[in-house]
Amino acid sequence: MKTRIFSLLFSVLIAASSSAAELTVHAAASLTDALKEIGAAYEKESRDKVQFNFGASSMLARQIEEGAPADLFFSADEAKMDALEKKNLLLPGTRRSLLSNLLVIVVPADASSAPKSAADLAKPEFKKIALAEPATVPVGIYAREYLQKLGLWDAVKEKIVPTENVRGTLAAVESGNVDTGIVYKTDSLISQKIKIAVEISAAEGPNISYPVAVLKASKQPERATKFAEYLAGPKARSIFAKFGFIVTR
Repeated sequence: MKTRIFSLLFSVLIAASSSAAELTVHAAASLTDALKEIGAAYEKESRDKVQFNFGASSMLARQIEEGAPADLFFSADEAKMDALEKKNLLLPGTRRSLLSNLLVIVVPADASSAPKSAADLAKPEFKKIALAEPATVPVGIYAREYLQKLGLWDAVKEKIVPTENVRGTLAAVESGNVDTGIVYKTDSLISQKIKIAVEISAAEGPNISYPVAVLKASKQPERATKFAEYLAGPKARSIFAKFGFIVTR
């Protein structure tokens, strides 16, 4: 009898240790489509489930600081990750930069006029320019810094229509509620309702970097680290590239 009880308990322990983990990943909105495909592939290869919380990196970082449960953070800029690291919220040794991107100026697909350069945004025919919140959201910050470098920010800042994140900017341009907008190239590629007017080269534009890290508060750090490594692996890299990201590592 004791042997049977011991065997039963041992089996329960083994089953519990091998049960699937549910990972929560806070990720920048621009990563939505690529990460959904990567997450589905990872779930097929492992027993783990991956749940994504997409949004502006600034909002997600604030949620993490306030104690929202999460296992990984995938930011659209280094600054938001720096802030969490300074507060000792990252698991040491897990932070790495994986991707880059480009900025593009977009207009509605049926627009009769479009800027031919960033300088054209200052022209009177472009009255409304959608941009993710330029004070806090990475893509908005990148765009503002780029326009400041060109000496254009003061000429266009009164035209800016701020949005919650890059997908909000894309939606504003798609609807025709604004004349133009600045988004990541990867986001422009998923929409048939807009067209790229100007692509800003990596040499001319800001240094865009997407870092990922496991959070110290993760309840399953080993599983979270495994998924972080998967994100840097060949299958994930090929998916990121398919969606237009520049794979840097």
